[in-house]
Amino acid sequence: IYYSFSDAVPAKVQDVFKIDEKSGEIRTAGELDFEDIQSYDLEIEARDKGTPPLSGHCSVVLEVIDVND
Repeated sequence: IYYSFSDAVPAKVQDVFKIDEKSGEIRTAGELDFEDIQSYDLEIEARDKGTPPLSGHCSVVLEVIDVND
């Protein structure tokens, strides 16, 4: 199974996060700032290697906490 961001996720948001294609683990690619964006809605797709390939989708909501206040 391979994991990726759905086409519905804007490229700007995909630049902020990285997803491991094999494990599906999501990590930040830089710092998140609560003052800029308070939450992210990531649509994730999982696709197998079958013929034809089957896929499943899920939504991951990430809330940024303002820790410096």
